[in-house]
Amino acid sequence: MADPVLDLRHVTMQFGGVVAVDNLSMHIDNQEIVALIGPNGAGKTTAFNCITGVYTPTNGQVYYEGNLIVSNQPQGKMRQMYAGTHKEYSKEIVVNTPDRITKMGLARTFQNIRLFKTQTVFENVLIATHLHKTSNLFTATLRLNHKEETQMRAHALSMLEAVGLLDVKDELATSLPYGMQRRLEIARALATKPRLLLLDEPAAGMNPQETEALGKFIVDIQKRFELTIFLIEHHMDLVMDISDRIYVIDFGRQIATGVPEEIQGNPDVITAYLGVYEE
Repeated sequence: MADPVLDLRHVTMQFGGVVAVDNLSMHIDNQEIVALIGPNGAGKTTAFNCITGVYTPTNGQVYYEGNLIVSNQPQGKMRQMYAGTHKEYSKEIVVNTPDRITKMGLARTFQNIRLFKTQTVFENVLIATHLHKTSNLFTATLRLNHKEETQMRAHALSMLEAVGLLDVKDELATSLPYGMQRRLEIARALATKPRLLLLDEPAAGMNPQETEALGKFIVDIQKRFELTIFLIEHHMDLVMDISDRIYVIDFGRQIATGVPEEIQGNPDVITAYLGVYEE
């Protein structure tokens, strides 16, 4: 049986005395679309940050395609302060920076759009292709990297075509409408050639029509690029429409997991979102 694309084991993230993510274990299989949902402040983005190297978790491990890419245990004063539910500590410490993790095949977008504001649509995507460049200062100075540069530019254009932004490639990125900026951010992530794409609230700020179109777009790119997708989202219609499975967390802890039909009627999920559950 193949290893999961992503496998979290007892991941805990503690800031001082606050446990933002507590004993989180989950897995995502190849070419699944899996959603992570929960109320505001539940720890969803913190979990993404632990996966992608923005944070090093206080405890636990993250495996990608069977390889340990992040692992830590509470150290120093944190060992005395540690308040996580899982008290067994990781035996191995592995720290990777976000750029290294992206190069492994994980790419992400952010809750707040982070485009290069002074660059064009094309330049925003082209910059992302440099992650895999093999040229150096010497070869670039002597223009020995011409073939690679041509390939990177062609790849950037193909990503823009895939997301429907080729006709605005020369526009300033921040001049685009909000929904198109979201697509541009996804195109930039795709330009790094990921196998796992993490989307942090991609429908934030969108109206119902835009959200519906985004759902179709996500399914389309998942099939076209044979991606595994892990997303955080508050638009429940979108989550229920496109997800194969859903994980639900509240106060940093997993409270439910299952297919959309199971999650919709789960009393713990209803209580977490609405504050009360009635039979």
